[in-house]
Amino acid sequence: MSERPHVLLITADQWPGRLLGIAGHPVVQTPTLDELARNGTRFTNAYSECPICVPARRSLMTGRTPRSHGDRVYDDRRPMPDSKTLAGAFRDAGYQAYAVGKLHVLPQRNRIGFDDVILDEEGRAQYGVMDDYEIWLGDRGRPGQQFDHGMSTDGYVSRPWHLPEELHVTNWATQQMVRQIKRRDPTRPGFWYLSYRHPHPPLVPLQCYLDAYRDVEMDAPVTADWNAADGLPYAIASKRMRGLKYTPAHVAAIRRAFYALCTHVDHQIRLVIGTLREEQLLDNTIVLFTADHGDMLGDHGLWAKSMFYESSAKIPMILLGRAKDPRLRVGTTDDRLVGLADVMPTLLDLAGIDVPRDCDGRSMLQGAPRESLYGEVGVGPGATRMVRSGHHKLVYYPVGHVRQLFDLHDDPDERDDLSALPQHAATLARLTDILVGELHGSDLAWLKNGALTGLPAREAGPRLNRDLSSQRGQHWPPQLHSDMPQLLSST
Repeated sequence: MSERPHVLLITADQWPGRLLGIAGHPVVQTPTLDELARNGTRFTNAYSECPICVPARRSLMTGRTPRSHGDRVYDDRRPMPDSKTLAGAFRDAGYQAYAVGKLHVLPQRNRIGFDDVILDEEGRAQYGVMDDYEIWLGDRGRPGQQFDHGMSTDGYVSRPWHLPEELHVTNWATQQMVRQIKRRDPTRPGFWYLSYRHPHPPLVPLQCYLDAYRDVEMDAPVTADWNAADGLPYAIASKRMRGLKYTPAHVAAIRRAFYALCTHVDHQIRLVIGTLREEQLLDNTIVLFTADHGDMLGDHGLWAKSMFYESSAKIPMILLGRAKDPRLRVGTTDDRLVGLADVMPTLLDLAGIDVPRDCDGRSMLQGAPRESLYGEVGVGPGATRMVRSGHHKLVYYPVGHVRQLFDLHDDPDERDDLSALPQHAATLARLTDILVGELHGSDLAWLKNGALTGLPAREAGPRLNRDLSSQRGQHWPPQLHSDMPQLLSST
């Protein structure tokens, strides 16, 4: 196996780790990803160290944890850290490096080490950039129409896609990646990054994928005694307000649309794999599929991300090695704790490229499994922290000083909070000690004489949604953004 391998990294946005047929989900249809898992390794305890878009993607592209790369709060105005990226490491090793889809970096046209990026940024006109998907729609006589469906980018109202099927952004991303593979330089190996925007809202699946779930009974959200009790910590009580308006029928419709988006992505991946096969590249290509974070989808009465319950923080992680690569077993699961920061060193390791020293992650294929994994989101009242170790997970809410402890081996749905039970006091103390050792910056205010004391509790108010969950408008004609003095008012 002297020939250098090609590498295909595929990410989806907001895809929970449990939403795979091969993971035992009773409803979702993912035949392509299931087949890739049968031919590779599925990591069953993969987590997003900061389960929200921007910091998660920084970890993926730098191999660094939120503490190291500087963002744990969705700081979309923070430039990328001054360190080598995953793309830059491959390119410096002689690879051609191309990306298609969502990057979520600043500035938007920062290529972060790629030779070229064909960009889809969900129409973020506030940055003054028209991305390549919007330009492409305009070239096809549909300028500014991608959000004419009326659905919002962070909301859970749904309807079928409003334009012809071939104009759906999932199809567009696939076709652009297929074209990049076909246009490759045959004298150099390729590093290709395909970043799908869905199943992240807006929930606008093709009608044919909605039809695939039409006669399927939807699974109900997970619930438990602890999430129905009074006195929930502020960070959770405020987030629960978002879903109080949804009836069971609404929840079923949301899940149906979300699963339809997942299956659409799954089927489109088949075209990319088929292209690699027909170009006679597949046997020499490493494929990794993952996501930036998951979505609660109503579990425990919660929605979206930025929480450390399994539906939000656990992500899919499927790794398919080159054919007959002895370092990867076929059709196996690996229960070691892994995170997004581990993707960069793992892919570089498989390609025989030195891992930069400032990578915090570690190869998923070498060394003893880590004993614990730490996660952090937020610095204000909604701040949340996690420690996962062995079978157990500690979730900590500093406002109100609330600790929750779950045994994920016996209770994978996190229905039983063990934190108040005497027989689990030693485990709670051990994980708390790990958490205290990880605190930094403003988190140190949660300590008193070295002991974790948190902050006073506060009551959650109503959850208002004046902007309709980041609702986009009509994007034609485009807004004018400029800092050129001659275009600004002199008054």
